[in-house]
Formats: sequence, C-alpha cells, structure tokens
Amino acid sequence: MRQIAEFVAVLTCGLFTGAAIYVSLVEHPARMECGVELTATEFPPSHRRGTIMQVTLAAVCLLSSIAAWLAGATFWWVVAGGLQVSVIPFTLIVILPTNKQLLNPAWDKRSAQTGQLLARWGKVHAVRSVLSALALWVFLYLAIFTKPA
Repeated sequence: MRQIAEFVAVLTCGLFTGAAIYVSLVEHPARMECGVELTATEFPPSHRRGTIMQVTLAAVCLLSSIAAWLAGATFWWVVAGGLQVSVIPFTLIVILPTNKQLLNPAWDKRSAQTGQLLARWGKVHAVRSVLSALALWVFLYLAIFTKPA
C-alpha cells in the first residue's frame, strides 16, 4: 500500500509540474505571440481545461502523500504533498482576481489592460511552476534516498 501511495504521489506531482512548466515556458508565451485579442480569446477554454486537470492532480497528490504517511512513510511525504497543494490557495488568492477579469465575457479583449493582465498572469503562473517543481524535488529525494522502515 505504501509503495503504491508513494508512486501515485510522485506521479501526480510530476504530471502537475510538467503541465505547469509547459504552460509557463511554451503555451502562454506562444499564445502571447499571437496578439492580445487572440490570446484573450484562447485563454478561457484553456484555463477551464487546465483547472480541471491541475486541481485533480494536486488533490490526488496530497491524498496519496497522506496515505503514504499513514502506511508508514515519513511525515516529509505529507509536507511535500502540502507544498504541491499550496498551488491551490496561491491560485485563489493571487491569480483569481486576474482570472476573473480575463474570463469576463464583457471584457475588452483588445485593450492594453488585457495585455497587461495576460503578462501578469504569465508571471504569477510561473510561481505555480516553481512550487510544484519544489514539491517534486522533495518527493524524488524521499523516493530515492529514504529507505522504507
């Protein structure tokens, strides 16, 4: 049970991290090259799909890290899971105000302010990438360098 829970925690954290880094380094910069209006038009469906995937991955990561701890793993598994799931409150507190404006159907998709919001979104999303990468680093360290009891 413990090994399965640890595997699921590492896997879901790795998938989240990969997706977050891809968005930060590839998807968002590429869509920004297409102009503000097109970027603002593409943002809502991309955001909707990404939210479903990433909330699910973060939640499963946390739950499996708790399961690993309950099955005998060190408490550091829970710490890593907490670090991974910290992207959710970060998103709700820091990114949500920007998201609400960008997702508003009445928002002017051609305005200079939209371009500023999209640029800001890219910067604050990068924090999510860093948080998840740190969590993945902790998980990998634990998986590789700690021995089962």
